[in-house]
Amino acid sequence: MQNWAPYIKNFRSYLKIERGLSDNTIANYVFDINRLSAFLESSKIDVSPVKIGEEVVQQFIYDISKQVNARSQARIISGLKSFFGYLIFEDFRDTSPMELLETPKIGRKLPDTLSLSDIDRLIGAIDLSSNEGERNRTMLETLYGCGLRVSELIALKLSDLFFDEGFIRVTGKGSKQRFVPIGDVTRRYIEIYTGSVRNRLAIQKGHEDTLFLNRRGKGLTRAMVFTIIRDLADKIDLGKKISPHTFRHSFATHLLENGADLRSIQLMLGHESITTTEIYVHLDRKHLTQVMNAFHPRKQ
Repeated sequence: MQNWAPYIKNFRSYLKIERGLSDNTIANYVFDINRLSAFLESSKIDVSPVKIGEEVVQQFIYDISKQVNARSQARIISGLKSFFGYLIFEDFRDTSPMELLETPKIGRKLPDTLSLSDIDRLIGAIDLSSNEGERNRTMLETLYGCGLRVSELIALKLSDLFFDEGFIRVTGKGSKQRFVPIGDVTRRYIEIYTGSVRNRLAIQKGHEDTLFLNRRGKGLTRAMVFTIIRDLADKIDLGKKISPHTFRHSFATHLLENGADLRSIQLMLGHESITTTEIYVHLDRKHLTQVMNAFHPRKQ
């Protein structure tokens, strides 16, 4: 039988470091993937996570639906979607066998969004007496100011900065590049960091063009950015479990709430489909009411 263990082990690390999920949630995800693996073994289906197809997964979901309720079934499907999404992200697969599977409708929890006050408090908690503090402030301003993924942030290069034109060049998923507007505040912090901190580092070979560097003159890891943000959240007792992605979500949400159109937000986020942006950006009822009152011709 094919060995699923290495893929599951790496997925567990991804959920812990990249997604920042709780140990309990990770255990549930891994349990459900092991469940699929056990189903394959008992059914004598010899296929790897890289090769498994839609029909086999559907067979597993049908089998499991006779044993669990709709909520548990939805959790299992969600976990499998995350697993195969991870495999695509890591270039093990091109497509997911979960694409046509529908999750039982039990309601969806929208992701947390930081308020502008939250963001100011987080950035205000950074110790600016150190070089790392200046760098961290600049990173958070860039995450929020440009709506970047963490992988895009750590991949930014000096040669990606087009300040005279008011843009930065971002390399997103699939090595696809896009140009994102950069505001005066973010640009100013990058200029402070590059002019007073970065230029004093002993930069290691191969990292001469990398924008954000650690104290040894090398590029940062995604895990390091996650840790910086979580430590700041703990420092101010934020009361929310946040990650770099929370800044990206807040960027999009605040733009939408202040009147930006979805198409523009889609381009800035680098989403291929507007549908992704619609799911990604949520509106609260108060804002919907404000939009109706402001723009509908029969508002009176």
